[in-house]
This record gives sequence, structure tokens and C-alpha cells, in this order.
Amino acid sequence: MNKNSVYIILISMIFLWGSFVLVSFFSDPKGFISYLGFTNNNSGTTLSWALALLTVILYCFSAAKIPDVKYYMFRIDGLKVVAILAAVFAGIMEEVIYRKWIMDYLNAQDFSVILQVIISGLAFGIIHLLWGIKNIKAGVNAFISTSILGFALAIVYLVSERSLAPCIVAHFIITALIEPGLLIAAKNDKLGYW
Repeated sequence: MNKNSVYIILISMIFLWGSFVLVSFFSDPKGFISYLGFTNNNSGTTLSWALALLTVILYCFSAAKIPDVKYYMFRIDGLKVVAILAAVFAGIMEEVIYRKWIMDYLNAQDFSVILQVIISGLAFGIIHLLWGIKNIKAGVNAFISTSILGFALAIVYLVSERSLAPCIVAHFIITALIEPGLLIAAKNDKLGYW
């Protein structure tokens, strides 16, 4: 099977998200690492890390019902290596946008934590409607599943006392494990309703 279009999507993610991450990192390495929550005084709570792990297990288990996802989940090849690099940058940038920026803005505007979770999760789901460009069923599936993931990661963010670290790590693991199979399934028009 020709995987060129899958590589193109992943490499595009690397350049898009990677440019923001690298510019932010190199302009202020310590500040950026602290902003993400990877410091001793802001790395989240034990409960948030446990919830992040539970989210990874449940989400990956659910996604593994798609044959291509299951096949590529632990397969190590060139596609997986590119997916892992894309997962680093996507995990950081999407968590900054959908948890840090959106939820902290809503918090500053005195929105309840329930609304913060709902809005963050729905915004995360809406952007993943892009999966429906080729197949509307795939877009609906992506919206539903990533909204649920967004709700879970928003809860992790709140439980972590607004540290992104557990969210980023969970997001990275999920993307690294399932993204290659999801992209191949989408390319082959094998994604349907959840």
C-alpha cells in the first residue's frame, strides 16, 4: 500500500506544530518547560497522572477496535518513527491551545469548571472534524471520540492543578500509538461511525 499521503500529513504536522514548539523552546527554554508543567513545583498531582494513564488505556483500547489502528499500534517502522515525532509536537501544541489557552481564558472570565471542560472538549472535537473531508462518517466519529478525549484531558488538567505535563504525556502516547493506523484507515476509507 502506498503510504505517501500518510507521510505527507504527518510531516505537515511536524512542520506546523514543530515550528511553534521549537521557536518557543529556543526563545526561553526554562520558561517554556515551566509553562508546560515539566518542573518539580508544577508537574501535576498523583491523581492527575493516574487519570492520564487511565485515559491513555481506555482511549487506545477503544481505538484498537479499528483493524488498522490495532495493526500499527506497536509496529515499529519508518511510519511509526515519523508519527512519534509528530506526536511530540501535536501533544504539546494541542494541549497548550485546548487546555491551557482555552481553559485558562474561560477561568479568567469566571466560567465554571464544568463549562471549561465542555467548551475545551467540544473545541478539541470540532477541529478533528477535518477527518471528515473524505468521509462524513469519519468526521462524525472523529468529533465524537476526540470530544470525549478532550473532556477527559480537560479533567486531567483541572485535577493536575492546571499543569499541562500529564495532559501532554497522555496526548503524546495516544497519538504515537494510534495515529499511523488512523491515518491509514482514513486513507483507505475504513473509518465509519464510532
